[in-house]
Amino acid sequence: MADGLQTVKNWILERHPERDDIAADLDLIENRLIDSLSFVEFVFLLEQESGTAIQMETLEVDSIRTLGAIEQHFFTAKVEVGQA
Repeated sequence: MADGLQTVKNWILERHPERDDIAADLDLIENRLIDSLSFVEFVFLLEQESGTAIQMETLEVDSIRTLGAIEQHFFTAKVEVGQA
């Protein structure tokens, strides 16, 4: 797990002390681990940790629905194909 993703996970766990861990495929929104009150703070943290600017207007909810999706969309190295 990337350090940034671990920071995001820790941020969520700090807000939900009843949890010991978060499975990579757990729906963060459906399980109310990210709610409307914390959403903007969460997106700001995600921007900081991933180094990616996030436009709220174009943010796909599915890209932040699980830790696995967050890792795939924000912490996986992007490989360019077709450059020779």
